[in-house]
Amino acid sequence: VAGGDGTVGWVLGCLQELNKSKREPVPPTGIIPLGTGNDLARSFGWGGSFPFGWRSAVKRYLNKAVSASVVHLDSWQAVIRMPEGEITELPHALKKAEPADQLEFSKASGSELTEKASCYKGVFYNYLSIGMDAQVAYGFHHLRDEKPYLAQGPVANKLIYAGYSCTQGWFCTPCTASPQLRGLRNILRLYIKRANCSEWEQIQMPSSVRSIVVLNLDNYASGKHPWGDLKPDYLEKKGFVEAHSDDGLIEIFGLKEGWHASFVMAELIKAKHIAQAAAIKFEMRGGEWDRAYVQMDGEPWKQPLIQDQSTIVEINKVPYHSRMINGDS
Repeated sequence: VAGGDGTVGWVLGCLQELNKSKREPVPPTGIIPLGTGNDLARSFGWGGSFPFGWRSAVKRYLNKAVSASVVHLDSWQAVIRMPEGEITELPHALKKAEPADQLEFSKASGSELTEKASCYKGVFYNYLSIGMDAQVAYGFHHLRDEKPYLAQGPVANKLIYAGYSCTQGWFCTPCTASPQLRGLRNILRLYIKRANCSEWEQIQMPSSVRSIVVLNLDNYASGKHPWGDLKPDYLEKKGFVEAHSDDGLIEIFGLKEGWHASFVMAELIKAKHIAQAAAIKFEMRGGEWDRAYVQMDGEPWKQPLIQDQSTIVEINKVPYHSRMINGDS
């Protein structure tokens, strides 16, 4: 596949349809990295950018595709159940669930959907996040759509991102504003299922966390490693295992204010490790907030919230692995 993470994800989704219809064998996927972040390509040894000498590079990529080994990649389905209302600007990553799917989701969750309720589903391969990072991405995407002449290269994009980070309060906030009042735990509760466990367990959200990220790969935001390479004694202390993209587990970490996120992205410090899970459930209520911002594999949207009823985001592993060609082999 020649393209960025979005293109690769679209192809992997099409190949999963072959799995569902039992049209096997499903071909493995190799990647020629032509996107911006290229985190899927980085994770499987295809590099973060396409070389200038493209003729020889294409030959190398084709040789890899023929001779390299095949590895597996987990994919994760996010189901969003809203008590009423709809997502007005639906991203490509999401689609409205069919009535049969809605019935299946409500049975699995043990709760019935009312006539006003709506349900959406989508699959991601890299990450899903809720909070300030998604809000900044949402602003950037809208500006790029409205004024594409402003976003004409990596440097311009980074400057625009920095500007949105300040105006949205990621970096620059009034000194009188309490960080606790801006924390996600005011609107969000987190539940997880651990490996080989069927019961939901509530995980306390740190009050300082303003963005929560659910990460499947070891690469994030153009090759950064926010989860980090953790030492065995730390893993044992936290009850974690070494993270892999095919282990049936997904990592959850938090980012605080923009300076913390910047140091994490520069790999000077680690993100706030929260949990590893085999399944995740977020319960969100509005209160003083009438919306949250969510993004899935780089596609952001504005998620409406209701004060007295919960919007549920449930994440479960898709039963089929994606087959990836290992460019490092």
